Amino acid sequence: MIRILVADDEHLIRDAVAGLLELDDGFEVVGRAASGDEALVTALRVRPDVALLDLRMPGPDGIEVARRLAAELPACGCVILTSHGRPGYLRAALAAGVRGFLPKTTSARELAAAVRKVAAGGRHVDPELAAEAISAGDSPLTPRESDVLALARDGAPVEEIARRVALSRGTVRNYLTSAIGKLGAANRHDAARVAAERGWI
Repeated sequence: MIRILVADDEHLIRDAVAGLLELDDGFEVVGRAASGDEALVTALRVRPDVALLDLRMPGPDGIEVARRLAAELPACGCVILTSHGRPGYLRAALAAGVRGFLPKTTSARELAAAVRKVAAGGRHVDPELAAEAISAGDSPLTPRESDVLALARDGAPVEEIARRVALSRGTVRNYLTSAIGKLGAANRHDAARVAAERGWI
């Protein structure tokens, strides 16, 4: 019997995924969580074989939850199930120790196969996402450029970005200019859009 934790902040999706899995005699859903913090607490309490994690949840996101579980509960295989299947997220997830990465459009049969494979110690990555990640390449942005661009994406003015990252306004402008150049973008909003689409911020 494979013991599973399902973590997703959308109740309908969380219950639907859990319900689908429970139709299989080989699976037992032993925990459900609506946030990253709840997923960590629940996982450490019920000690599942596999944790199905939404990428974007309140608190630590699915990648950060997987990173912590890899350290604190290494026997638990983590699978990201997401509607944000961008190359940068896949790369970050694999670097964090995630063993499965699937879009929420995946079939129930493929999800079950992925859970079995991960529970057995293997990996399962959606082939289309893997191909996109390979073709997209690594992010050209430095960590600081990514930070300021992520804040620019939310519409923050340079003064606010500078305050939030504890840098001068001139330094923030330099990082934004560099990021715009590296991404071949027209302006910082365009650069943020490009970086977000590729999962780099």
